[in-house]
Amino acid sequence: MIGPQAEVVARVPGAAALGLLPSGGAVGVRAADLADPDRLAGLLAARARAGSLRVHATVWWYSASAVLLAPVLAGLAVGRPLSGRPAETTVFLDSGGVPLAAVSSALDGDPAGGLRACLDAFVPALAAVAGMRARPLWAIAADSMANGLLALGRTLGDVPAVTALAGPLATAVGSPLPVPRYTDVDGVRFVRRVSCCLVDRLPHGSTCLSCPRRPPVERRTLLEDAAARS
Repeated sequence: MIGPQAEVVARVPGAAALGLLPSGGAVGVRAADLADPDRLAGLLAARARAGSLRVHATVWWYSASAVLLAPVLAGLAVGRPLSGRPAETTVFLDSGGVPLAAVSSALDGDPAGGLRACLDAFVPALAAVAGMRARPLWAIAADSMANGLLALGRTLGDVPAVTALAGPLATAVGSPLPVPRYTDVDGVRFVRRVSCCLVDRLPHGSTCLSCPRRPPVERRTLLEDAAARS
């Protein structure tokens, strides 16, 4: 890898697992092209031959938003702000059309503006293709932001400082993106989800540990168990 993202990757241990390094065989597509409604419709049609298009679109966005946000979040975490603008981002897809990594080609003095441009390109298009409201997709993007910063905080060894970026960044991106939330359980930080990814609506899918549809007492117990194992 060359360019500004290479400098960021060099500062982030385990960058490949965070969606910052494309793997061999992945197909690169400009984010601006991937956000085209016809292209999104083709990707979803291949995945939703059986089952709800809304569910498959939501699950796809759960993966895609995490990857699309990864360069910007990593750049902010290490002090080298990268662009999230669709024209300056290449997304690498697996054979099934699932985004695996994203690479930004430019630095950006306004990373929140770049993220806004990215989300404005994808969310309305995906909502229209899937015949669903846009707000659940914005909520998933907020959780992707929270999860991405938490993962970066853990790998960089400073969870409080890196997760503290979430609120100001989301506020700068603006409504209708919710502000990401966290909860600390027995000294371990977790994302306090504002969205449901609908993974458990897929065949053989399971309910996420921190799913907001779990009863609060059950969710707290599961998080306490997870904290004890960390």
